[in-house]
Amino acid sequence: MKTLSQPITSLNELADYVINSGEKKSIAVAVAEDPNTIGAIAKAVTHGFAEAIMIGNKKEIITRCHELNINPDIFQLIDAPDPHDAIYLAVSKVKNEEADILMKGLVGTDKFLRAVLHKEKGLMKPNAVMSYVCALQLPKYPKLLFVTDTAVLPFPGLKEKTAMLTYAVDMAHAFGIQKPKVALIGASEKVSEGFPNTIDYAMLTKMADRGQIKNCVVDGPLDIFLACDKESIAIKGVPTPINGEADVLLFPTLEACNSFYKGLMLFAGGELAGLIQGTQKPVVVMSRSESEASKYYCIALACLMAEKK
Repeated sequence: MKTLSQPITSLNELADYVINSGEKKSIAVAVAEDPNTIGAIAKAVTHGFAEAIMIGNKKEIITRCHELNINPDIFQLIDAPDPHDAIYLAVSKVKNEEADILMKGLVGTDKFLRAVLHKEKGLMKPNAVMSYVCALQLPKYPKLLFVTDTAVLPFPGLKEKTAMLTYAVDMAHAFGIQKPKVALIGASEKVSEGFPNTIDYAMLTKMADRGQIKNCVVDGPLDIFLACDKESIAIKGVPTPINGEADVLLFPTLEACNSFYKGLMLFAGGELAGLIQGTQKPVVVMSRSESEASKYYCIALACLMAEKK
């Protein structure tokens, strides 16, 4: 990929960037009968930044393509009617360097991730923590907002939070943000034994201050207003280097982060692009109900991050 002259600030800019890069990544899709996945993959292939290996029930994939007015010949089709076989074949394609990216199709996340986590056949880096980072595009925020963890870690401890923070910062760097501002989100800005996560937050802040976590600015606990609204800094009188301009929000639990992003998607017109973290190659995992647009943006993100693995 070419060097970014300025940060990517929207998901459309992300898509344009990978389109204009002149590079093409190969995507292995497991259980590829899902219409929204087929539509998103076809768009990426048509725009020239992806090739697709569609693994699943070949007859069903072709039928869905015809229903969507998509020519199935733009894909490489591999017939694997059994979902278990389709998943492990897709993982093996990526593990054996026959594809650059793995993507989930019409299959449950638990079954899919079980294959990714498999000790011998899977895609995890040695001793890595699996997590999830997504970039949110919001109508009332002037740039992309990276949030973690929306999907994997229910109650992360300090080790997991450190990994979450590192993954999110690495993704922000890939978007051209040289020193992302990371807000550690809580109900208030006070460290308290009543909220054990705030103890972890104090430690993460000090770790960043001392260079254990590099190339970012970290502060917390902070509430959403202090993290993302400059006016609230003056109103509350709480000095913070984040200054209401957060690039990254790290949440204390999956429930908090998942509810936050889904609320923004439903009520505020948000769009997202996200990836599993801790893997050797990019892994796209989205709900089967997610829109074609969000899946397309996830594919674009995976192509961007494939350069960083």
